[in-house]
Amino acid sequence: MDKYQKLSGIAAPMPLVNIDTDMIIPKIFLKTIKRSGLGANLFDEMRFDRQGNEIEDFVLNQPAYREAEILVAGDNFGCGSSREHAPWALADFGIKAIVSTSFADIFYNNCFKNGILPIVLPQEAVDVLMKDAEKGSNARMDVDLEAQTVTTSDGEVFSFELDSFKKHCLLEGLDDIGLTMEKASAIDAFESKASTARPWV
Repeated sequence: MDKYQKLSGIAAPMPLVNIDTDMIIPKIFLKTIKRSGLGANLFDEMRFDRQGNEIEDFVLNQPAYREAEILVAGDNFGCGSSREHAPWALADFGIKAIVSTSFADIFYNNCFKNGILPIVLPQEAVDVLMKDAEKGSNARMDVDLEAQTVTTSDGEVFSFELDSFKKHCLLEGLDDIGLTMEKASAIDAFESKASTARPWV
């Protein structure tokens, strides 16, 4: 997982509440265990009609938001089943941060394991950011993980709270495997000692 950098990107407004994981990536696409390729099916049932044609008024199909890296969403984003394919699809599409008033717990934690920063802010702040996102591709938001701030295209700054361990993992690009590999020398030493003490094992 790459280290999380300061982000200056286009933000797409998605004011719907209760966007669940089946809306993010429908169950038909859960047959794969690969993290790549799912971005093409992100929000599939909202992005495409039954013939596979783009639905023009869906936000991520609009020219201004095709390269969006930030989502400003309604309350309770990522609810529903605990599928990790949801953050996989978002990350593969290019989404690096999501702003909402709340997230489902499992989805929230899965985001950090896949290089996505979920940002929780009060409704008043989300309303301002939503309005800013509606300006389109000419308005870029800044997300600073180190400073824990989101800045609108007009320079209005909002601070957010974040668990220090989750912040460390994103800044250092550490998923569960990366965290384990940080302890590789200690693990090797333990296994060597255990092998000497119990050679029959």
